[in-house]
Amino acid sequence: MAQASRSQQLVRSERRMFAASDDNAMMKQILSTHAPDGRLVDIKPILLIIDNVLRHITPEVDQALTAGSGRIDSFDDPTNLSAIDDVLDALAYIVHKISCEISCKCAGGGDAHATTMVILNMLSSYSWDAKVVLTLAAFAVNFGQFWLIVQLCTTNTLAKSVALLKQLPDVLEHSQTLKPHFDALNKLIKAMIDVTKCIVEFIELPCEYISSEVPPLSTAMASIPTAAYWTIRSVVACAAQITSLVGLRQEFVTSTSEAWELSSLAHKVSSIHEHLQNLLRLCYQRIEEKKQEETYKEFIRIIETPQKEISKILRVIFRKEDPHPLFSPADKTRVDIDVLRRKHVLLLISDLDISLDEIQVLEVLYKYERASSSELNYEIVWLPIVDRSAWNDSYQQKFLNLQSIMPWYTVNHPSVIEPAVIKYTKEKWRFVKKPIVVTLDPLGKVTCTNALNMMWIWGNAAFPFSTDKEESLWKSESWTIELLVDGLEPNLPNWMREEKVICFYGGEKMEWIESFTSATKKAAQTLEIGLEMVYVGKNNAKERVKKISGLITEKQLSHSWQDASVWFFWNRLESMLYSKTQHGKTNDPDIIKQEVMTILGYDGSEHGWAIFFLGTTEMVRANGERVLSSMQSFEEWEEMARQMGFIPALRKHLEGITDDHHCTRLILPGISGGIAERVVCAECGRPMEMYFMYRCCVE
Repeated sequence: MAQASRSQQLVRSERRMFAASDDNAMMKQILSTHAPDGRLVDIKPILLIIDNVLRHITPEVDQALTAGSGRIDSFDDPTNLSAIDDVLDALAYIVHKISCEISCKCAGGGDAHATTMVILNMLSSYSWDAKVVLTLAAFAVNFGQFWLIVQLCTTNTLAKSVALLKQLPDVLEHSQTLKPHFDALNKLIKAMIDVTKCIVEFIELPCEYISSEVPPLSTAMASIPTAAYWTIRSVVACAAQITSLVGLRQEFVTSTSEAWELSSLAHKVSSIHEHLQNLLRLCYQRIEEKKQEETYKEFIRIIETPQKEISKILRVIFRKEDPHPLFSPADKTRVDIDVLRRKHVLLLISDLDISLDEIQVLEVLYKYERASSSELNYEIVWLPIVDRSAWNDSYQQKFLNLQSIMPWYTVNHPSVIEPAVIKYTKEKWRFVKKPIVVTLDPLGKVTCTNALNMMWIWGNAAFPFSTDKEESLWKSESWTIELLVDGLEPNLPNWMREEKVICFYGGEKMEWIESFTSATKKAAQTLEIGLEMVYVGKNNAKERVKKISGLITEKQLSHSWQDASVWFFWNRLESMLYSKTQHGKTNDPDIIKQEVMTILGYDGSEHGWAIFFLGTTEMVRANGERVLSSMQSFEEWEEMARQMGFIPALRKHLEGITDDHHCTRLILPGISGGIAERVVCAECGRPMEMYFMYRCCVE
């Protein structure tokens, strides 16, 4: 019973010390024991053995106490002991010394804090991580010996004799009484190992990427002495619990306060572990940021330096860990980037919200390039830019669905793209939301940071896609009906050959459409001229336009384009504006740019609009109110139309109409490339004010 009394005294002393805060005086006492001499200790193999020992013990405790089985499990240690024999040989003495200190002090009912300080002084010349690991090793020896005897005493005569001499209790006989003790012991041991591994991780962080002089590592280093103290203190508490079992046997009297003490320590050490884990997470984040910064600089250097082969550029785009980063749609397999050697490569950069219309139109160009006999030697590679922190099964399925409909190469997974490349696409290539196509020539030189504009305007005729080619193509262009429509209307050649007046119009108010088409047809009939009208919809209003197109067809008001043609028409106009803005000279008048901006401005208003052509270049256009008013008052300028012709007369009539008020808006989606800072109103010629509009829905 004297042993039980000593144990209760230890608990009372432990409670008093545990209630004390880690104040400055205590910290000074802990730090005063620390006088490292620079010796290096290879603690990783020791920690591995400790982990193996304690990991094999703690499940056995639960199993033996709950199942009542005395079965002996083999100790399957995967560590190559011969490889670390020298390390253990050099440290065997200090481990044995700590083991003896713990056993003696605990057997004598010593104060846990005092014992902890003795151990810290004993290990003063070692680093903090070595102090904790060596103390844990001593505990593993003691606890391992204790549990081996407990395990073997029912089947091994020698073990039974040793158990009698040491007066160890029958664990199975007292299973219900001992279970709270061992449950608390298991939790504390796990917390001790977790904190120890954390401390070792901090010490081993690469100094070239993070400094111990600045947060978060400096904060962690300041916390390590406290973490080491409470880990060693917990070792002492665990050892005291094991020692308290010796000599009790049938006289064993349980104390719930002892289990409570271990649980309280486990809670404190677990809190320390959580604190260290948070700091460790911040450290790894800082290290990753530093590595990405270096990778980013290296990527800039490589991509902006002339190379001999495109594969070198492509290799830095993808993670080195993945030897086959691409997915081939032809044979549904993963392939190496060597399949792109000596080719022009078009990097299609988008998020997972790339539209099906965009894919379908690009597919037409891509497949035409393969079917033609020309030497258009280019390949497309899709690089999806995603938020990896938000990646889930839904995004995965969305990615796979898009990948399955793309006929060109894609990445096998978005994670193979280097983070530095993602940063570069946003900062240098100015990718935000709208897809872009960055072109590389066979030597890996970036020839255009967004060839998508050229592809929408001229298709494969713009190959090889480059800024020089784009500028050259614009020099040969003029504002014509062919440039505006670009083959979207299959009847256009026949209509032009028949010298018909051709009207393209847009808007989303059915009442205006019916009034405008009716009045225009009536004017054409009066003049006995051929007229064809085509409804081209409205930008970013797919469902409404589809409904209106159905009504136009049903009521036979005019021709009407389908979804893909409507989408392509408006995207080409936007591409023309961006392309012109990048290549145009702001001081020179640009008819094409002005006409494109006018039509886009019409579309941004709430009213309809119309543009009339006769032949290739003769044209006139106006917003919905003015053109409808003109058609409804046709008798006022009918005679002039008979003399001058329909389009010249309409133009002259429109010039005579003055608006007391008008409101013109030009709405453009965010995209890489410059936006014109000065835009003049299509109605009055005055400079328009610039505003920002954010919208999440294209409808």
